[in-house]
Amino acid sequence: MLLLNFAHPLTDDHLAQIESLTGQKVERVIVVNSQIDTQKPLAPQIVAMADGAGLTPEEWQTAPILVNPPALNFSAVVLIAELHGRMGYFPPVLRLRPVVGPDGQRVIPPRFEVAEIINLQGVRDESRKKR
Repeated sequence: MLLLNFAHPLTDDHLAQIESLTGQKVERVIVVNSQIDTQKPLAPQIVAMADGAGLTPEEWQTAPILVNPPALNFSAVVLIAELHGRMGYFPPVLRLRPVVGPDGQRVIPPRFEVAEIINLQGVRDESRKKR
């Protein structure tokens, strides 16, 4: 599986959690800078971001891809639309959450763990039943 990381760096522990949740080996992590200029139009910046993954049209359509989206909400939603166009479906996405200690408080220093893999295409398919 290819993991497109548009967010913070992932650790070996994160990759192990991802492999455990998906039952697939992460063959390659492609890190893509997701910084944007808020004073410029967003869509062209997101196209350039997706291009930065360096995948061919065939890879976009056939490779098993998991996405760690940018943390910035409007970048994330435009990126998902761009990737849907390239892939032909909504990609599954990674959700991280802060690690909390036994007292329910975030650990210090802050750490994050994999919370879940969200099957966006499955969410979309389920929602179609409500039309």
